[in-house]
Amino acid sequence: MAEITIIGAGVAGLFAAHELARRGITPRILDRNGPPGPHGCSWWAGGMLASHCEGVTAEPVITSLGSQAAAAWAAITPVTRRGTLVVALDRDRAELTRFARRCPAHQPCAPGDLEPGLAHHRAGLHVPSEAHLDPRRALADLIATLSAQGIAIEHAEAEPDDIQGPVIDARGLAAPLPGLRGVRGEMAVLHAPDITLSRPVRLLHPRHPLYIVPREAGLFMLGATQIESASRAPVTARSALELLSAAYALDPRFAEGSIVELGADLRPAFADNIPRVVVRGRVLHLNGLFRHGYLMAPALARHAADYLTDRIKGELIHED
Repeated sequence: MAEITIIGAGVAGLFAAHELARRGITPRILDRNGPPGPHGCSWWAGGMLASHCEGVTAEPVITSLGSQAAAAWAAITPVTRRGTLVVALDRDRAELTRFARRCPAHQPCAPGDLEPGLAHHRAGLHVPSEAHLDPRRALADLIATLSAQGIAIEHAEAEPDDIQGPVIDARGLAAPLPGLRGVRGEMAVLHAPDITLSRPVRLLHPRHPLYIVPREAGLFMLGATQIESASRAPVTARSALELLSAAYALDPRFAEGSIVELGADLRPAFADNIPRVVVRGRVLHLNGLFRHGYLMAPALARHAADYLTDRIKGELIHED
């Protein structure tokens, strides 16, 4: 097989490189910005591998293929498998009932039994099969895994037409794909050392749903807004207030936390919000990960590798 070139060193491109390397193929990786950083939406992710919770509003393929993500990531980076806790304020208990109907993998629970600091919430749902990871550590560990196999990220700008042989285009919104749109997401990182959470917590709200993902050293990621917008402007005051107010409603102790970081970026998505591999001749576009980047990157990479090596047309393959 001719050398395979990957353009784009976000989570999709890097996991595609890892999947090819597992099959004995050494790809070349190009990115106009070099290694991952604040310039890419992979940097701002929550890192929840929550296929069942996402399946409440997403298509069934997200649940079926996303359920394999934790095992795939665990071969590269630490993955915490303590499930997801879902709660709602008393006034929003109807949201919890609706969520339970759409998430058959849940178990009713008393939130305080799982997270003692949340004992003031009287009812909750536990989705025990779900997991989470630290996205930035996952990217670093993925790069280290590739580096150990002689695969480096080249700081270079390129278009598929400039390259000989098969190309995987994983550039997100920079790729020339019809129907691709940007969905703005904003997040905050708080330092709240007096709070202990061992798993992601989702607070259901009819207008401002929130998830909080624990990280090391008393850090918590709060996310994320979902706005149909092409703006890459900094986090708005309204979004920051919504995130922080929801965190306060979950646990008033977050009011004493320190804001460490605010970030925003655009997530590429197709109209149905399902990621896919769009095949255009010798170019495979891995795109449309929407809010499912870390959840669906392993499946997307596997489908692309299957197509390149054996011409297997999986359910995420779309020939153009």
